[in-house]
This record gives sequence, C-alpha cells and structure tokens, in this order.
Amino acid sequence: MLLQSLLKYVHRMYSWAKNASPMNIFMRLNLTQKMLIGYAILIITSIFLFIYAEVSFRQFRKLNNSIVTIDITIQKATNRMHDALMDQNNYEKRYLILRSNDMMDLFWERGKEFHEWLNVLKDLRKSKGLMIEEVQELQEVSTIDRLYKEYEETVARETDLVKTGNMKKAYTISNVELKRLVDKIASSLGKMSANAKNYEELKMGLISVIGPSVLLRTIVLWIISITAGVLVGSLVTYHITSSIHKLIVVTEHIAEGDFDYEPKIKTSDEIGSLSKAFISMGKRLKVLESMYLDASPLTHLAGGIAIENILKKHLDSGEKFAFFLLDIDNFKAFNDQYGYARGNLVLKETAKIIEQAVKEKGGQGDFVGHIGGDDFVVISIPERIHEIGNEIIKRFDARMPDYYDKKDRENGYIIGKNRQGVEIKFPIITFSIAVVTNERRRLTDPMEVSEIAAELKDYAKTFQKSNYVIDKRVKV
Repeated sequence: MLLQSLLKYVHRMYSWAKNASPMNIFMRLNLTQKMLIGYAILIITSIFLFIYAEVSFRQFRKLNNSIVTIDITIQKATNRMHDALMDQNNYEKRYLILRSNDMMDLFWERGKEFHEWLNVLKDLRKSKGLMIEEVQELQEVSTIDRLYKEYEETVARETDLVKTGNMKKAYTISNVELKRLVDKIASSLGKMSANAKNYEELKMGLISVIGPSVLLRTIVLWIISITAGVLVGSLVTYHITSSIHKLIVVTEHIAEGDFDYEPKIKTSDEIGSLSKAFISMGKRLKVLESMYLDASPLTHLAGGIAIENILKKHLDSGEKFAFFLLDIDNFKAFNDQYGYARGNLVLKETAKIIEQAVKEKGGQGDFVGHIGGDDFVVISIPERIHEIGNEIIKRFDARMPDYYDKKDRENGYIIGKNRQGVEIKFPIITFSIAVVTNERRRLTDPMEVSEIAAELKDYAKTFQKSNYVIDKRVKV
C-alpha cells in the first residue's frame, strides 16, 4: 500500500511537471494573454535595441564630430596657412627685387589670413574633452606659432635693411634665414595636415567597420523581436521589415557613392534615428569626397595640392618637363566692368580652351590644373611647348572678344580704374604664359619652379599681346 501511494505521488509530480512546461503554459493562455506576452517581448526587445542603438550612435556621432570639427578643420587650416605662407614668401622675394611697398602690403595682408587660421587651431587646442589623438594632432601649433613670429620679425629686419640700402645683408637674410623658417613652418604644417589626414582615415575605417556590424546586429534584434511577437499583428511586422529593407537600400546607395539618397523613413523610433544617422553620415561622406577630389568648384580642374604633387613627381623622377604658368591679363578690370558672373564664364571658357589645346597638341601624361582665380597650370614635355603655347593663344584670342559688349569689342578696350583710382583704357584681355623647363638647369623644389614661373610671368605681362616666354637661362 505504501508502494502504491509512492507511485501515485510520483505520477502526480510527473503530470504537474509536464503541464508546467513553458509550451503548455503558453498554450493555455488566451489570445489576449498571448498578445500581451508578445507585446511584452516586443517592448523588452525594443528597449534593449534602443539602448544598444543609442550607445552605437553615440560612438558614430563622436567619430563623425571628431572628423568634422577636428580633422577636417586642421586640414583646411593648414592648407590655407600653407597657401598664405607661400604667397608671403613670393611677395617677400618680389619686394626684394622690386622694392615695391605694394608687395609688402600684400605680404602683411596674407599674414592676417595666416593668423586667422592659426587662431582657429589655437581655439581647437583649448577645447575641452579632446581625445588623446586629437591632442597629438594639435601639438605642432605652438611650434608653428613660435616659428611664424620669428618669420615676421625676420621679414621686418629685412625690410629695414632694404630701406637703408643694405641689399647684400637683406639678400642673405632672404636666402638663408627666411628660407630656413619657411621650410620649417611648411614642414610643421605638412606634418599637422598629414597627421589629421591619417587620423581621419583611421576614424573613417572605424566607421566602416562599426557601421555594418551595428546594422547587422540591429537587424538580428528586430528579427528576434518580430519572431517572438509575431502574434502582435502583420502591421507591426510589415513596418519593421519594410524599414529594415529601406536601410539596406540606403546602405547600398552610400556604398556606391550616392550620398544624397534618402530612405524616406519618417518614424521617430529607433529605425527613424538610424535612418537620420545614415543621412547625416551620407552628407559627411559627400563633404569628405569633395575635399579629396581637390578640384576647383568652378572649372573642375585639379587644384593646388594635385598640381604640387604632379610637379614634385616630375622633379623627383628627373625626367624632362615643361611647367606652364598661365595668367589672364587685365582680368580684374574685366571683372570690375562686367561682374563676377561673366568673369566666371571667362574662367570656365579659359579652362575649356586650355584642355582642348592640350588634348589636341599635347600627349599622354600631360596635366592641366587650376591654381585659383585666373591662374592656370599645364605640365607637359619641352618638345610640345611651342605647339601647346601657340594653340592656347590662338584659341584664347579668338574667343575672348565675344565676352565683351559690342561697343567695347569694336573699340578694342574698356574704361576702368587702376589701383590708384585713375581711369585708363584696358585693352581686350590677353594671355601671358610663362614656361619653366629643366632642360638647361636642375630643378629640385616645386617652390623654386613656381618662383621662376612667377618672375617670367611678370616679364610676359610687359608685352601688350598674348604671348608665352620660356626660361632659357642656365643655373650657375
């Protein structure tokens, strides 16, 4: 009898355990309870997803904000400072040759821009909450500040020597002290820019690694949520799956370079936040891509960085090359007379003329660039100098009169004011081309090439017609 009682007890315990399994308990619930469980699972998974997404997006935002406010700003500032420094160096050299106060006025004017961007970097360095790598990116600021103060003081000493007629010592300062300071400042700026670029690429790499991972995990969480709460209804299921599909589509568009594509998700939930993050990331990537192109927004020709890199490649290889510096004469007077809109049309047409001439008379490997304003660059080989130069001038002189009003075109000039405010006649714009080659002299530095070209360009402008001059001097 005791054995029978024991067997009945074991049987009851087995029946209770069997009925108490999760599946049986769930099966005994009514539809409302099942839906409530489904909603509860959806709520819990949604809360978890929100926390995970928020943490992930904070990392995204932190990286994006660091790229935009630190890396890009440093690159932009150092590039502008480098340009200002190179311009100042050119004006200082011209002042030494021409002894013109206008050159020094231009020198100090460009110095103001250098200081403005230097202050931007100083403000960045004072920012709170900088990451270690951001502090490292800005560590050269103090060195640049010190070197630039020394540079300005040295230029002031050189100016005093020129005014007192001590040209020998002034030339010594220019060729030794100032050259050393310019090289050091340029080196520090280059180092800062390179560091910022490296950190930017590193952060972009992190974004590219984190992004797909975050998206994949988010999709998995939503799939789990949908599966667990399938009884909630087809509406919720459709909403989630369609939103995820749109996110996948926008990811593919961004990967293909279509940064303006929008997934058109208007919800305020986590998927909506993810959609906004992708839109924001696309805009940031579009800005970064445009910076990488280093192209003139007006002519779409390669800009200063690309020009310097191509020129340096030719210099390092030791191969023979011809560097054309092209400048439009009387362009400022034209711009003042007809406005910047027509002036931009002239610049676009000039770029087209140069490209067509180089395409027709040049060859493989020839390069066309736009420094800015009305200054253009062509890099070719010495054997093509005359054909390219003549073709550019022929096309330019044929097209430019069309941009003048009929009366001015018939007169052959426009009336404008010179720098002193005196009204004078400015003839139809012409083209001055300076050509520097390494046929007769050894050239090693892009700055040296640009200085020779600038000097030649000034000489070419003394002629009252479109022309090109070639540097045939032998370096002693």
